[in-house]
Amino acid sequence: MKNLVIFVIASAGIIAFSWHSLRDGRSHGFYRFFAVECILISILLNRNLWFRDPFSVAQIISWALLCASLGLATHGFYLLIAVGRPKGYFENTTAVVMLGAYKYIRHPLYASLILLAWGSFFKDVSLQGVMLTAVATTFLFATARVEESENLHKFGEEYASYMTKTKMFIPFLF
Repeated sequence: MKNLVIFVIASAGIIAFSWHSLRDGRSHGFYRFFAVECILISILLNRNLWFRDPFSVAQIISWALLCASLGLATHGFYLLIAVGRPKGYFENTTAVVMLGAYKYIRHPLYASLILLAWGSFFKDVSLQGVMLTAVATTFLFATARVEESENLHKFGEEYASYMTKTKMFIPFLF
């Protein structure tokens, strides 16, 4: 019952944050909403297991992914605000950010959500968990693709050139 209450309250906040995007199924926020909901469900399903058997391999992997997620998110948000010069909302940047993590990957914030999803999964490895995490990862991939299309429209050749020099989520891969 506690998980349901937390889910409803957290989902209300996520809906409030995503309301504009949910009304437009073509925006990147539409897909991101479903990814975040999957991650929320995964976290709630594993809520009681986060500190069980802290030195097991799965827990060590989990905490490493969660710490990387937090670091990447903090770094990514900082750069979006400091370098991206947003107008109003932090996502409404007026400049393409190409420093720090953005020098290597185009979507550090979505990569941090993927790390969060997989970090939560490793708290309790299960078929249900892998399915939720795979769905979240798929929605985040779709989110990134749609956002890239939006950025190409907004920034044009500058973003197209940036795309040729960076990877989507994982630097130095292929």
